Amino acid sequence: MKNFNVPQRETVSANNQTIFDTLQKNVGFIPNLYAAFAQSEYALSTYLALQNSKSTFKAKEKEVINLVVSEVNDCLYCLSAHTAIAKLNGFTEEQTIEIRKAEISFDSKLDALAKLVKSLTLHKGHADEESLANFYAAGYTNASLVEAIILIGDKTITNYLYAATEIPVDWPLAKPLN
Repeated sequence: MKNFNVPQRETVSANNQTIFDTLQKNVGFIPNLYAAFAQSEYALSTYLALQNSKSTFKAKEKEVINLVVSEVNDCLYCLSAHTAIAKLNGFTEEQTIEIRKAEISFDSKLDALAKLVKSLTLHKGHADEESLANFYAAGYTNASLVEAIILIGDKTITNYLYAATEIPVDWPLAKPLN
C-alpha cells in the first residue's frame, strides 16, 4: 500500500456513509476500491453515477470491456473483481482468460468487441482499422463505439486508482495469464 489507507465507514462523510450502507446492502461488503474513492467527499458518488449510467451494452459485453481494459492496464484489483462478476454473468473461468487475452473463440461478436477495446486502450483511443472494421461488421454501431469509450474511461479510472494506491484486493484473486 502506497501510504494510502482504506477508509472505514465511521471515518467518511455522512454522504459517503449512506453510499457505504447501500453498497453493504447490494454487494454484501464495501469493496476497498470503492472505499478508496470515499477519501474525497464527491469522488465516490461521481464515480458510481458514471458506473451506473445507462448503456445499450448487455452485462456480458460490459464485463468483456472491464476485463480487457483491466488486463491492458495491469490492474489486479479490477481483474479480480470483474472475473468474479463475469462468472456471475455466466462466463466460465476459461472464458474469462480468453476475454482478457482478447482472443475469444466462443463468440465472434464479443471477440470483435474485445479486440477493439484492446486496440483503443493500448493506443490511447487510436484504434487500428482492422479492429474498427470488425467491430462494425459484427453489428456494432457508432453509438456502440461511443458507449465503449465511456466504459473504457470508467474502467481506466478504477485501474488508475488501484495503480496509485495499491489498496488490498478483497476479491478472489484473478489467475495470472500463461
